[in-house]
Amino acid sequence: MTKLKEIYSDDFISTGVPGFDLLFEHGIPKGSSVIVAGGAGSGKTNLCLQILAHHASNGKNCYYMGLKEPEEKIITHMGRFGWDPQSLIDSGKLKIKRFLTSEIYYYDKKSGHDDIQAMMTKDVDPLLMELEPLSIVEDAGFTPDFVVLDSLTSLSSAFKGKEQSYRFYVERLFRFFEKMGSTNFLITETKQLPEIYSPLGVEEFLADGVIVLYSIQSENKRQNAIEILKMRGEKHIKKIVPMEITDKGIQVYPKKDICVN
Repeated sequence: MTKLKEIYSDDFISTGVPGFDLLFEHGIPKGSSVIVAGGAGSGKTNLCLQILAHHASNGKNCYYMGLKEPEEKIITHMGRFGWDPQSLIDSGKLKIKRFLTSEIYYYDKKSGHDDIQAMMTKDVDPLLMELEPLSIVEDAGFTPDFVVLDSLTSLSSAFKGKEQSYRFYVERLFRFFEKMGSTNFLITETKQLPEIYSPLGVEEFLADGVIVLYSIQSENKRQNAIEILKMRGEKHIKKIVPMEITDKGIQVYPKKDICVN
């Protein structure tokens, strides 16, 4: 991936996605947790991997936490766009790890409980919740500047029938990222034209930002598009604009309009 010069202040970050950064006045506020929402085939994972590849190639520590695809498949996928993931991994700037939802689901070994009551006991530190040792402690000396979690939707499936536990867990997850100081992108899977942007609809209120990707049907064709729905602490263009998934990655066209017949 071509190294792009960082043009923003220390308080903001660019994405490195051509055309997308022009939708912001400055960029994404550093340390934000941003939901990346969209339906199947809308380009959510592509966008997030492209951001990681950009920043890893510019010397930042980047971490992809996957709950669906094996590491090898993600590496192959990145390679198809020419982002040379293996060299980024070899440099120590990019880490790709797959987790099972059962590994992330909270379980207090001391009490043997796995429900909201266990989380609320005074003997349990909710900030740990088996998340920190999974994502950070195993890699001594590696503190991520950027994290992608793919996806919140898969994570929520581990809490099936325990909505209150998931709600508490996801609140702690956002606080964990805030404490770590990284800039985070949390993928959620929605309808093609969503009305809510996360499993419960509460996550978008916890998040600092929401980026929505669309696959809009017009007659017998679909057009990809992107929108910054929300970005706390930053002005941005409030418009759905076209985007394209090319053989080099995502290209956004901020000055064009969506064509719907």
